[in-house]
Amino acid sequence: MDPEQLVAFRRELHRNPEPAFLEIGTAARIEQALEGLEIRVRTGKAAQDLSGVVNFPAPETLDEWAARAVQSGVPEERVRYFRENGTALVVDVVGARPGPRWGLRVDIDALPMRESADAAHFPVAGGFAATNGAMHACGHDAHATIGVGLLHRLSDHDFAGTLRVLFQPAEEGVRGAQTMIDAGVADEIDNMLAVHMAGDMAVGGVVGSFTGGMATRKLKVDFAGRAAHAAGTPEAGRNALLAASMSALGIMGLPRFSSADTRLNVGTLVAGDGVNIVPSSAVMTCEARATDDEVVDELVDRVRSIVEGASLAQGVRADVAVMGQSATVAPDDELVDRIVDVATAQDGVTEVIRTRAFAGSDDANLLIRHVQRRGGKGAYLMVGAGSPGPHHSENFDIAEESIPTAIEILESLIRG
Repeated sequence: MDPEQLVAFRRELHRNPEPAFLEIGTAARIEQALEGLEIRVRTGKAAQDLSGVVNFPAPETLDEWAARAVQSGVPEERVRYFRENGTALVVDVVGARPGPRWGLRVDIDALPMRESADAAHFPVAGGFAATNGAMHACGHDAHATIGVGLLHRLSDHDFAGTLRVLFQPAEEGVRGAQTMIDAGVADEIDNMLAVHMAGDMAVGGVVGSFTGGMATRKLKVDFAGRAAHAAGTPEAGRNALLAASMSALGIMGLPRFSSADTRLNVGTLVAGDGVNIVPSSAVMTCEARATDDEVVDELVDRVRSIVEGASLAQGVRADVAVMGQSATVAPDDELVDRIVDVATAQDGVTEVIRTRAFAGSDDANLLIRHVQRRGGKGAYLMVGAGSPGPHHSENFDIAEESIPTAIEILESLIRG
């Protein structure tokens, strides 16, 4: 794909963003963009295991986004396939000579937020802004384009080893990587990479790898009580709302740790049936984050204890489920050094920083950690994209010339 084709593909994805696990049209567009190449494409259960997903989109939500994909021009047969079988793709290209097995994670989902309609916003001026209530406000449209462009570059097979590109759904909410790990697609990888557009960095800037980050667990808690007339027989009820409220206050009151930076948040609480009914059900979502993986596990254990105690006090049942998770990342020095050397030699790269601390959470770290625990190496590359607004804001955008830069760095790295 030449630069104009890369831009056109990125804009097509940007125009049609889809949230986590709903990337039906996106998956079909990626599949179509790879047609004719001598590669292996795996989808469905061979690419991800959805059996453990908590809060997977409801059938009516899947149907709604499938209909939007058809309306946007995606063939109905492929829409039906990805709606029924999941939206992950795993693509292998085999080199002509023996060598290492590379993996590259590129995420493909968008955020459930509206894009700016300001005429000065570049996608609006260019006629490719999203209008469907979702938005690529974190550069995942560019990431998917990088994956497609790299596969086209390496389809000549003139390199040693293999490349496996993991087109991952549901990074937002850190839910998709584990489904791909559970399908076994990271088991054979020697060097695991991820790539991300850095909106706060000028075009031409490169960071060899993220470091650190925050391990996180996203939790969903279901409280089941018993309804009763709030005036006539209040003693017969079991108040799920009170159990949830007590839990929320207890979670936010957990102590911080001296050994790590931690975050706790109760994000939503939905409960009850009516003003005169003892609430029989409640659903709460919350998250724990920490700069240490063991600390986040300890925080989750304490959250579970709080929920158990509050539920016992109110006589209700509660179930705590992990909706999403991620780990910290510790890249391998040898691989980071190689990325820095390759990036430094690229035309258009004006600044190379070896590593940068990462303040957020990304489940690509789970893939990197999985490969490292099996004896491989990993790193998380950042490429400057010069966004006019911060990540996850309505006026986020990427400078499109950053896409070929990322592809060239990755291509040079894999070709050796």
